[in-house]
Amino acid sequence: MSMMIGIVGKPNVGKSTFFNAATEAHAEIANYPFTTIDANHGVMYVRKPCPHTDFKVTCTPHNSKCINGTRYVPIEALDVAGLVPDAFKGRGLGNKFLDDLRQAHALIHIVDGSGSTDSEGNPVKAGSYDTLNDVDFLEKEINYWLKGIIKKSWENIARKAQLEGQKVDRLLAEQLTGLGVKETHIIAAIRKLQLDTDKPSNWTDEQLYLLADYIRKKSKPMIIAFNKIDVAPDTVMDTIEEIKKRGYRVIPTSAEAELALSNAAHQNLIEYMPGDSKFTVRE
Repeated sequence: MSMMIGIVGKPNVGKSTFFNAATEAHAEIANYPFTTIDANHGVMYVRKPCPHTDFKVTCTPHNSKCINGTRYVPIEALDVAGLVPDAFKGRGLGNKFLDDLRQAHALIHIVDGSGSTDSEGNPVKAGSYDTLNDVDFLEKEINYWLKGIIKKSWENIARKAQLEGQKVDRLLAEQLTGLGVKETHIIAAIRKLQLDTDKPSNWTDEQLYLLADYIRKKSKPMIIAFNKIDVAPDTVMDTIEEIKKRGYRVIPTSAEAELALSNAAHQNLIEYMPGDSKFTVRE
């Protein structure tokens, strides 16, 4: 499989529950921070109508499965350790989290929509924590991580660009190639920020941060899974709308409910397939 989705967020927001519901990979679940230490791998599926129904032929898929005319297309999932503020400085399991993140092509950010976990993932009274903080902090952590990688070789990159005439975007692409960053991402960022490619040594720390921010958005596109929606406060829709204004697609979820439905279906208690809009209790 060529696509890998990283399931990310702070500790104790339901990442492993979401991962289990989506993959049935049975990662450890508990109500305390850092349940997940080593990254869990699994396979999620995207539902699509199977073309065999239109062509009226027998379906024999080799890299996916077909159930009653619905094709389940596999996508690899990576459930990584929870991220805490200042992870880019090595706090918590930050270094491991960010290293695991290299493999992901896109991200699902699991946010505790109930506001019942603080910035470190510790349980608090439902609705007492502002979930908008989680969106901001994850962006910042990944941005500073990317900026740190750029800064490690920045003097050498700037010198080669200015004195040897090498293209700064190509040099940066070589530096970030292990993160899934393409030269086209960097070229677009430089144009967007109107950076002077003739004198990259003059780029400020703030400009390097903005460069990292733009590269993150292009190379690691992210959607928000607004989890624990079943126990979220009445103001939840206002919060979702605010997140959407920041350019994100927000999907309300209840990973725990989905996992319960999946388990009940396996026990033949209900008729339900992942992604169905309803289920039927068996006789």
